[in-house]
Amino acid sequence: MTGYVGAHSPRLKAARRLAKRAFRDRDRAFLAEGPQAVGEAFAHGAVIADLFVTASARRRHADLIDAIAAGVTQIHLINDATMGELAQTVTPQGLLAVCGFVDVTLGDALGGAPRLVAVLANVRDPGNAGTVLRAADAAGAAAVIFADASVDPYNAKCVRASAGSLFHLPVVVGVRLAEAVSELRAAGLRVVAADGRAGRSLDEPDVRQRLAARTAWVFGNEAWGLPPELVTLTDEAVAVPIYGRAESLNLATAAAVCLYASARSQRVNENSV
Repeated sequence: MTGYVGAHSPRLKAARRLAKRAFRDRDRAFLAEGPQAVGEAFAHGAVIADLFVTASARRRHADLIDAIAAGVTQIHLINDATMGELAQTVTPQGLLAVCGFVDVTLGDALGGAPRLVAVLANVRDPGNAGTVLRAADAAGAAAVIFADASVDPYNAKCVRASAGSLFHLPVVVGVRLAEAVSELRAAGLRVVAADGRAGRSLDEPDVRQRLAARTAWVFGNEAWGLPPELVTLTDEAVAVPIYGRAESLNLATAAAVCLYASARSQRVNENSV
């Protein structure tokens, strides 16, 4: 481990620049903050180039830091004020890693005959996107595809909201929805749009029956959902039923409901065979 590094350290300056997407894309690197994210990155083989640590975090997370330090990662001690600036959170947890990008190609993501995939089309809010990624991971999805003008999955808020799931399953970045749908169908998946305006709902028995098949769910923008021209690309549009007086569901909540509906249908079907 190095000693304390000052504000003008080249490694610290390079890490600060990763708050901007242009520098993340240029360096193919991003920031993961906190012991959970850093631990998951390390456990799942992400490349960690630098680890910035406060003195108190060094004491609290000695085992994790020592394990990371045993490799090629450079460990840097920084003070609490510098960590607060670097982490961009209200209560920094004292650990921040510079990680290499972990995304894969669309072909690689679909190569293992996935049963469940989540597709984000023009999802702009990083907190929502990260929460959908986490829900997809929890539901057993095999991949998450960030299509069209969706937010950067390496945005710091998205990384935090994913709660480590960014490192658990294949993530595809920067493809067009039409290309993704074509490849998903070629891989044998039905493509279903989550659309609150759809005439069919998750409650209908035939819909639930079809969800037992290998399925890719497409989720649209938080404000306007999926426009008609994107819905027409899919095999079916399905709504989450609203039983109370709420106008709609938050995107991430609706995505979790849809993904778990598929996961349950698939497991019921497997157990009945």
